[in-house]
Parts: sequence; structure tokens; C-alpha cells
Amino acid sequence: MTFSMTDMARKAQIASRQLARLSSTQKITVLERIAELLVHNTDEILKANQQDIQAAEANGLAAAMLDRLRLSPKAIEDIATAVRDIAGQQDPVGTISSIQRRPSGIEVGKMRIPLGVIAMIYESRPNVTIDAAALCLKAGNAVILRGGKEALHSNLALAKCIETALQENGLDSSAVVVVPDPDRAIMNELMTLNQYVDLIIPRGGEGLIRFVSENSRVPVIQHFKGVCHFYVDDAADLDKALNLLNNGKVQRVSACNSLETLLVHQDVAAQFLPLAAKMFKQNQVKIHACEQSIKYFDDAEPASEADWDAEYLALEIAVRIVDDFDAAIAHIDQYSSGHTEVIATQDYSRAQQFIRSINSAVVMANASSRFSDGGELGLGAEIGISTSKLHAYGPMGVESLTTEKFIVLGDGEIRQ
Repeated sequence: MTFSMTDMARKAQIASRQLARLSSTQKITVLERIAELLVHNTDEILKANQQDIQAAEANGLAAAMLDRLRLSPKAIEDIATAVRDIAGQQDPVGTISSIQRRPSGIEVGKMRIPLGVIAMIYESRPNVTIDAAALCLKAGNAVILRGGKEALHSNLALAKCIETALQENGLDSSAVVVVPDPDRAIMNELMTLNQYVDLIIPRGGEGLIRFVSENSRVPVIQHFKGVCHFYVDDAADLDKALNLLNNGKVQRVSACNSLETLLVHQDVAAQFLPLAAKMFKQNQVKIHACEQSIKYFDDAEPASEADWDAEYLALEIAVRIVDDFDAAIAHIDQYSSGHTEVIATQDYSRAQQFIRSINSAVVMANASSRFSDGGELGLGAEIGISTSKLHAYGPMGVESLTTEKFIVLGDGEIRQ
């Protein structure tokens, strides 16, 4: 059977019009059925995932990517739970805000509406297939899912659950589709279909996101790399800071909200860095240290300029001693990817100054960078963490997948 990306996109656009008119109750019914089917089909999904894992291991896929690719019964249950959570969220579509009466007599407001057709281009993570589909359905959008070749069998097995739920509820199955051909040329074609596709969201490695951003004719929201910084201020509680560093760096290194750079105020470096060194050694964390900090570690490598830009996604971190608060801000300003930045300090005014000064998508005081996640921030599942400031910034939930139209209510008024 010949596959046509253009035909798939055209059908998705037609299906999106049906989705845009669904009631909140209809959306809930479909999403709850998807969750049921995921659990019911766990064995089939795991068999498909095992095919992908075996191929990925044979092809030498990086450990961080393998971690993102691997599913388990608990992982599938967690994905199903996320779908149920999305089903239970407030539906933003159709809500009206900012009603005001104009001097002319007309009433003007704004109504939330779906974006239309969204294309997701992503790597490794099969859970993105379900999270993206569920969020787009809740927001009344059709979605085209182009995952990486390493997860193709997993993605198709997951998509079968969605297709079944749509068909059982009398909906067009073209509303959610996984591109069955991982060929790069297919992705290139998808990026040209601006007559059918309203938004592309790339989620994956730096190379993928740069390629999509530079070559797409369709508007793009970037989910760029997470060069997340942790600054230990001279007013920090060092025990709390050590716990935050441990959690942010060690808990799950393959996550984009894991820490990649540690900045330490020079006045507490002699106290804090030996504690950090001990913790890093216990967890086998590789260290790239600046000239001033390298003496605190037994086996650190000298940090290069490239290390300040690096997203390691591994048990690896860059360490720098800074002169003061302003120097920490300057470092983050220069090297931030716009994802997540954290300060440890017991000085309230310093914490507020940090929050005001840094304009990354998520800025924290005395909390782990691992909280930079849609679920932890109250959004439920997320379609990703946007590092683009236009339209959406930070974790993107259901409302971020809608826009607003103006509505006008009159009683025969005419413009004079």
C-alpha cells in the first residue's frame, strides 16, 4: 500500500473539524476508553516495545535513549492514569473571557478554540504518543504523530488503542494517526504541509529541533534542550542544597529537567563542594570542573567552554565557582537554554531577585529542578516543555493547545 503524507494530513484536517465540535462529555468518554484499552492491551504493547528495545540495543542506542524507550506494566498503567487525569481536567474549549461593552453598544469577548491540526515530531519516548494524543483530543485538535524509527512498533501498538476508542465512539480515526514510515523524507514532506497542519512541535535531541525549526514552513514551538542550572548562594542552607543537587542530578538523568550545571558562590565553595564531591562519587557522577573548583574533586576533568552549553542526559555535570550572585546570573544568561533554573538561598529578597532576573520557562527557589514537569506543576500530562516564548512557554498542557477568537454580540448596532 502506497503511503501519502499529504493525504494523511488532509484527512486529519477534515477530522479536526469534527473534533472541534465535540462536547466535553464526548471527549471524556473517548479518553477514558483509551485508558481502558491501554491497560487491557498491556501484553501486546509490551511485545511491540520489546521488538524496539532489541533493535535499539543491537544498534547501540545510547543508555539515556534506551531508558526513554523502555515500557513496563507500571509504565503503561501510569500512561493510562495520565489519560484519565486529562479526561478529568476542565475543558478550555468554548470558554469565554474578557467580556466588555464598547461605547458603540456591542459586547466583545474572547472564546477558546482548538488550533486545528498539530504535528508532533519526537524521538524514543512511546509515552509521548499517548500524552500528545490525549492532550490534543481534550483540546479538540487532530494530531499527526511522527515518532522515531527506534519506537515505531511501540507507537503503532499504542495508536491502535486510540484508533479503536475513536471508532467505537463514531469518530474519524484520522483524528489521531502515527506516521507508519520513519523515512526522513516523510518528515521533510510533513514540514511543508502548511495548508493542512497548523503547528509542529518537535521534541527530542538538539539536532532534531534545530532541523525542524530551520526547515519547516509550518509554525514551530521549540522544545529545546534542558541546560538546567543550580546556583548555591552564599545564604543557602547547605544541607537542603545538597539534597536538591542530589535529586536534580541523580534521580533520573535522562529527563530534560535534570541538572547539568552547578554554580557555587565562592564564599561557600569550601564548605559545599566537598559535600557535593562525596555525593557525586557515591553516585558515580562524572565532573567537569572550572579551575577554581577542580581541587575539590578527586577525578574531575577540566571544564571546557562546550561544557557550559552541554545537556549531558547522563551521570555527568559541569561545576563552576562564581564570584557572587551577579556572576551567577551572568553565567545563566549566557548559557541557559531557557528551560529551568534553580537557586538555593535562605535570603528571601535574593530568591525574589533571582526569580525576577531569570526569564527561563521555569524559575525556582529552594525546590528541585525535577518539579519542572506538567504533572508536578498542576497541568496533568504535558505535550512538552516549550522554550519558545511565543504562544506557549514552559510545560504545555491542554490550554496551551488552544487559541482565542474574538466574539461580538450586538443588537443591530452599526458603525458610525
